[in-house]
Amino acid sequence: MNKNTLRRYINLFITIVTIIFNGLANALPLNGQNTGQISDRFQVYFVPAGYVFLIWGLIYIGWLAFAIYQLLPAQRGNPRLERIGYLFALSGIANMAWLFLWHYEYFVLTVVVMLTLLLLLIAIYFRLQIGKVQVASVERWCVDIPFSVYLGWITVATIANITSLLSYLQWDGWGISPEVWTIIMLMAGVLIASAISLTRGDVAYMLVIIWAFVGIAVKHADVPIVTKGAWVATALVGLMLIIGTFVLRRGKQPLKSIG
Repeated sequence: MNKNTLRRYINLFITIVTIIFNGLANALPLNGQNTGQISDRFQVYFVPAGYVFLIWGLIYIGWLAFAIYQLLPAQRGNPRLERIGYLFALSGIANMAWLFLWHYEYFVLTVVVMLTLLLLLIAIYFRLQIGKVQVASVERWCVDIPFSVYLGWITVATIANITSLLSYLQWDGWGISPEVWTIIMLMAGVLIASAISLTRGDVAYMLVIIWAFVGIAVKHADVPIVTKGAWVATALVGLMLIIGTFVLRRGKQPLKSIG
């Protein structure tokens, strides 16, 4: 078995193990508490309503689609997939490490691991050149879209993780109220999403951000400044989605084709 074949099987193995670990973390639950219960202990507003976390089902499907697709005989020697190397496997390990640390309340370390996971996904995103190259429809659905969705969600999760840690450390926010800090974080999310839209035209990534922001507006409907800020942020991301996808793309050179 050559190294590329081994890598593909490791990706499949890590995918299955990570999905099982995620399920058991809340089914057992790990350390006697589920992920959401821990999150609800923090007085932060950059956390969406519970239904938003159903996106994990879509993420799991995306992992499986990628793991199976990269195992297909026709994908042997696919240069895009080879460029990922072991980054996907490492992201699975980071995902499980984060869950373990979160459930056992090592909150400072959760941020370190979450940032590691975010950087791994960014590296994968850039190595795949998502939004920069044109690929076959099947590859787009099995590779590009799953990683766009996952990166989009981890972008939001990273901000939420940091705000939860600051709440745990009882940071006073330099005298700025938690509500105002939430607006600042939402605007930071808008800027990140805008950069992705204007440079990549990545619809899947943008829709995940919109999904999360709507969830924040819904969960904190009793906090006017937060819910209004979340709806404004949602509208801005939607506007950037339209501009990046349907306006700027028309004036650009055709995407470079691969495969």
